[in-house]
Amino acid sequence: MKILTCEEPGKLFYNEADYPQGEEGNAIIRIRQIGVCGTDLHAFEGTQPYFSYPRVLGHELAGELIDGGGAEGFNPGDAVTFIPYNNCGTCIACRSGKPNCCVNIKVFGVHTDGGMAEYLSVPARLLVNGRGLSFDELALIEPLAIGAHGVSRANVQPGEFVLVIGAGPIGLGIMEFARIAGGQVIAVDFNENRLAFCKDKLGVPYVINPQVDDVKARLEEITNGDMPTVVIDATGNQKAINNGFYYMAHGARYVLVGLQKNEIIVSHPEFHKREATLMSSRNATRDDFEYVIACMKSDKVNPETYITHRVGFDEVAGCFAQWLDPKNGVIKAMISI
Repeated sequence: MKILTCEEPGKLFYNEADYPQGEEGNAIIRIRQIGVCGTDLHAFEGTQPYFSYPRVLGHELAGELIDGGGAEGFNPGDAVTFIPYNNCGTCIACRSGKPNCCVNIKVFGVHTDGGMAEYLSVPARLLVNGRGLSFDELALIEPLAIGAHGVSRANVQPGEFVLVIGAGPIGLGIMEFARIAGGQVIAVDFNENRLAFCKDKLGVPYVINPQVDDVKARLEEITNGDMPTVVIDATGNQKAINNGFYYMAHGARYVLVGLQKNEIIVSHPEFHKREATLMSSRNATRDDFEYVIACMKSDKVNPETYITHRVGFDEVAGCFAQWLDPKNGVIKAMISI
């Protein structure tokens, strides 16, 4: 079968690999759709933590089940996705119901080879039934689940102001689920096209571009001087993350969904006086996946809104570098096999 491997930063090559063999407890999926996420793009440019090369990228996946590996409720031919975080089941996090931050976690496309391939073998326990959703929709469940998990961590309450820094695909998902939770969403991004998407497609009431706006002054204006009680970073940019500390209300919660390699730097007195709460949000749980599916099925979220670019599998190597350029307007690139 054909696979696409990131041999080193900036270099993608098509290779041949053996078709995965059925084994007890593992399912085999014929991959149909692959969503390209920030993790893939950052791996390609060499800025992704927890990463080693060479690696087959891809963990936003949907496909046709070839062999269910003994999983109950699944049959060959079913449309499926899967939870791409292979947890150990025995560490302190797993025993505490937090498999998404397992001590020994192996994320497909990051720690182990992912789904930019024609077929993929995955633990059958990680399968998620398609429940009538399309392959496009199924491939978008994972990134939306990351957004849903971040909003859950923040415990967003109806009526409170939620500042989301970064209007990439993950940030947009965070905005969606913050809105569903009843939050008044404020989007911050440098990209005017993405801010327009927030307003026109997602109904975000407030948008701020730091290139033309004084962010702190605008937040004070929007919140009547209180500042947001929830701040969520979805940039993975050190400067943006550090700036976020100064946008919090007293008593606020700050959730880091975006990830970068360097230090978090903040004035301790500024953080301390707010009696603020700082949290990270990693991956998502099965509950988050099920919640996203329920929101899709009830039309609270229209996942296909996010798809701006479509390519065939054979075209990916030639397109990937272009998707890093904000001028190309990529929100979600979808690969069909």
